[in-house]
Amino acid sequence: MADSLRRLVNNECCRMLQEKLETWYKDYYMNSCDQNLNCCCEIIELNSRIQGQLFTIFSLTAQEGGHYAGVETIKSRLLPWLGTCFSNSSIGKPIDNNLSLFQESLEKDRQLRELSATREREIQQLDSELNSTRVQLSMVQQDLAETEMDLEDTKAKSATALLAAEDEIIHLKNQLKSLQAQEESRQRSLDMIADYERQLRTLKDEIAVLSAEKSVLQSRLSRSRSPSPDSQCSRASSPVQKEMTLSPLANRLNSVSRKANLLARFTDAYTKGRMEAQTLLKRYIDKMETVQRIIYIATVESFHVAKMAFRHFKIRVRKTLTPGHIGTESIEDVVTDYIICHLDLYDVQSSVNDVIRAMNVNPKISFPPEVEFAIISCFIKEICCIAFAMQTLDPPLDIAFGADGEIFNDCKYRRSCDSDFTAPLVFYHVWPALMENENIIMKGEAVTKRGAFWSSVKCVNRSRSRSLSPVPQHGSPCKSGASRSRSPSPSRDINASEATEKNKLIFVKRSMLFVSGKSCS
Repeated sequence: MADSLRRLVNNECCRMLQEKLETWYKDYYMNSCDQNLNCCCEIIELNSRIQGQLFTIFSLTAQEGGHYAGVETIKSRLLPWLGTCFSNSSIGKPIDNNLSLFQESLEKDRQLRELSATREREIQQLDSELNSTRVQLSMVQQDLAETEMDLEDTKAKSATALLAAEDEIIHLKNQLKSLQAQEESRQRSLDMIADYERQLRTLKDEIAVLSAEKSVLQSRLSRSRSPSPDSQCSRASSPVQKEMTLSPLANRLNSVSRKANLLARFTDAYTKGRMEAQTLLKRYIDKMETVQRIIYIATVESFHVAKMAFRHFKIRVRKTLTPGHIGTESIEDVVTDYIICHLDLYDVQSSVNDVIRAMNVNPKISFPPEVEFAIISCFIKEICCIAFAMQTLDPPLDIAFGADGEIFNDCKYRRSCDSDFTAPLVFYHVWPALMENENIIMKGEAVTKRGAFWSSVKCVNRSRSRSLSPVPQHGSPCKSGASRSRSPSPSRDINASEATEKNKLIFVKRSMLFVSGKSCS
């Protein structure tokens, strides 16, 4: 039975029957009646052949089951079917049912074929889209590979360019260093040349001075040997020769060197002169605050008096030199050159006396019974000379204004060692700050203390009440003598007036000589 079933499966009769039915269905409307009948007969024959094989397998299967096996199945299913197939009365109904079923199967087969065709078209479309997508993907991959290659080339070129740029930068840096070194050496050589030129000018000026002194000495020697009116005339003309030999512009120092010299002198006055004056005052005054106040006020008054003296001196020089001024140089430059060349005409002793008089009426330090301010006249004289010379600079130097009780400024002052470093106000000043066009170029020194404003107010009130009291103070003779000796003596006034007249004569004489020297040059 198994062999028969295997042969039936291998013959593929059922598949051939299905194929013939589909072929007949496709060509049914195109075939003629005979062709359709022939197709139907072929299908019936093929079906009968399959049925014969099935009946053979059926009988073999029944035999294998024995005499009574499968009897119920044959009675219940095969015999009724055979009876209905061979009965004449019920032939029409199964045929109709079979036709309807056949039509339904044909309709379903048609739908299935349409669906399969639609599926095939969709699959073909999807395949075409997939192929196009694959083509695009391959193109994109090629573009990506080309882009990667271009990127690698660009990287290599950039790396090469970067290395070349770095080499060029290193080369330029080396060139810059060499040029800077050459420039530094050239600048040093220029500085050396300038120094040599300055030294040469200085030597020429010294030679001129020595020549003038030699001529003066020779004239004096000739006068001493043979006094005559001619010697009087030669004696009167010898200073003219000296002044004509020396040029004011040759004696004028460089502004930078003069400024450095004056700053050094001002620093020495702070470090040495101030300490010497402080030592002198401490012999008579025990209170350090009073000593430092006296020195500070002396410095401030010296600058004030020196500036006033410079203004008056400049006015006198301008009045003297203006009538005989000839040349392209401005009168201001001529006046400045003359002042720089003749700083010795400054009447510093008169300025010292003015400073001492101003200190005597100062309410903070006026009339101390212990000491006179004349003992620090050397210090005052040095400060006046420095301040007067500072006015000849361009721009001039001046000290910063300071008031007791002001807010402490780190840019202007340093705190003294005995200060309260947490106090915001200045108790009193020790040394003024030096300024140039509102810029601090040298710091001063100040003492800070809490409650500095009220302490300074009380000190000023106490000094004013003491200085303006009409009641004379009774004390020891030395104290009264010291207070009385504050007024200048007649002999000192006479000497001061004589010195002033002498300086005026010298000033007029030198002004005339300077004007004549300018006109000749």
